[in-house]
Amino acid sequence: MPRLDADHVLRLVQPGDGAPLARAYTTNREHLASWEPVRNDEFYTAAWQERHVDQCVADVDSGRGYRFVLVSDDGEIRGRMNLNNVVRGAFRSADVGYWIDASRLRRGLAGRGVAELVRFAEQELSLHRLQAATLLDNVASQRVLNGARFTEIGLAPQYLHIAGEWRDHLLFQRILA
Repeated sequence: MPRLDADHVLRLVQPGDGAPLARAYTTNREHLASWEPVRNDEFYTAAWQERHVDQCVADVDSGRGYRFVLVSDDGEIRGRMNLNNVVRGAFRSADVGYWIDASRLRRGLAGRGVAELVRFAEQELSLHRLQAATLLDNVASQRVLNGARFTEIGLAPQYLHIAGEWRDHLLFQRILA
């Protein structure tokens, strides 16, 4: 479990994380609303989150995805870091996604977490390429990616359905090895 600072570690999602994830998403519901898909009320329950945890564990077992949680020393989840859509073979690629608890912003956690995802993708998974996408106005996330040596590669019109509408995104990549 890499320590990202004096108060936070990054670890893979594990069984039993459903209730802390539900608390984290509920606490950050307003903070995340403009950056994520519209969520129904069930999403914010421990039961729904625990089912999602089961899928996360299955994805690790199959090599399709690696979802991490940022855990503070009080045991609460304060963010997520994800390697999604892992593709092997000639592509050896994955998509990067992340969010940080509103109370933990501007502490460098996102940058250190993304750096850890890059290390994990390269050293543990032997991936060649990582891709990330940000909304056009998400300057903070763009700074995180630039700081992690991602390169902007273009504009993707109507890329993801975020906050109830199809939104344009900037695409970034990092070539690993």
